[in-house]
Amino acid sequence: MAATLQDLFGIDAPIVLGPFGGLSSIELTAAVSDAGGLGSYGLYGYSADRISDTIAALRSATPRPFAVNLWLPTGDEVTPGEVDLGPAIEGAAPLFDELGLAHPAPPVEFLPDVDAQLTAVLDAAPAVLSVVFGVPSDRLVAAAHSRGIRLIGTATSVAEAVALEAAGVDAVVATGAEAGGHRVSFLRPAEQSLVGTFALVPQVVDAVGVPVIAAGGIADRRGVAAAFALGASGAQVGSAFLRTRQSAATAAHRNALAAATDTGTVLTRAMSGRLARGIPNRAMRVLETAGVIAPFPAQNWLTGQFRAEAGRRGEGELVSLWAGQAAALAPSDDADEVFAELVAGVPGHTRGNPA
Repeated sequence: MAATLQDLFGIDAPIVLGPFGGLSSIELTAAVSDAGGLGSYGLYGYSADRISDTIAALRSATPRPFAVNLWLPTGDEVTPGEVDLGPAIEGAAPLFDELGLAHPAPPVEFLPDVDAQLTAVLDAAPAVLSVVFGVPSDRLVAAAHSRGIRLIGTATSVAEAVALEAAGVDAVVATGAEAGGHRVSFLRPAEQSLVGTFALVPQVVDAVGVPVIAAGGIADRRGVAAAFALGASGAQVGSAFLRTRQSAATAAHRNALAAATDTGTVLTRAMSGRLARGIPNRAMRVLETAGVIAPFPAQNWLTGQFRAEAGRRGEGELVSLWAGQAAALAPSDDADEVFAELVAGVPGHTRGNPA
């Protein structure tokens, strides 16, 4: 390896916080960075101004390096003028009615302009930019590197990892099918890219020369140790940190994660229009039974209209309960304790009792 993750990112331990689109918090990101890892913050759906403000808030919260995450366009995203939302709104009507919400009218746009998002990140120059759902352009890679920003790409297959390395990313996250949240495949349909972490990581390590970060099914020191045994240079952890009180997940979501089992998650397109892993609830069942799911990002915008209110009310049956298959292994509801447990799995670390 040309560099360890510690050298590459200026961190003390090769533990990366999974970036949660819509569920990130300043407090959790700063806690992981302050502990010596790479805290991450998901900027999905943020305007350029909000991105600038968020990165400034992160800098105020921690002096340590942190990453921000953006979703790259895949080319199949629909705009309000390209999709008839009527059938999907009708399918979701019971959920709006349950909350006493009016059925929404289509917006002017579903998502902020991605070029404006990227410009805001480049101008703010965080230590690391991670991307999902694609390969960063030559222009983005050059602009990031000229500002001292390291780039992380995310792969669900060996071919995706190879494409990311060829584009010039500094590290690749190899994310197995066990991981919670969206399956970020971009070369083949997500349903055809469900490679497990144990099979994916060593094959990616053999195929690329940049550091590989293992993700999916890692929640304690045993998962971290396994990642290194498979050749990874670090581990990215999501669900275990999402359970902590420092995360932006609702209490209902954290309780669902705490009660999750290894077989308690499913893959669905119902909540966003893209394949994602989460804990089934009434919202998911209603939408799947209706059988009308709008394409991304229309479906994600639509469900967001009731999910926001359900989250404010603590209605866990009406929000997206993203979760990985190892959520039940999370050792604590405190981010510092979770981090200490994970670091105990890094080779060469002096091991004590689990956190």
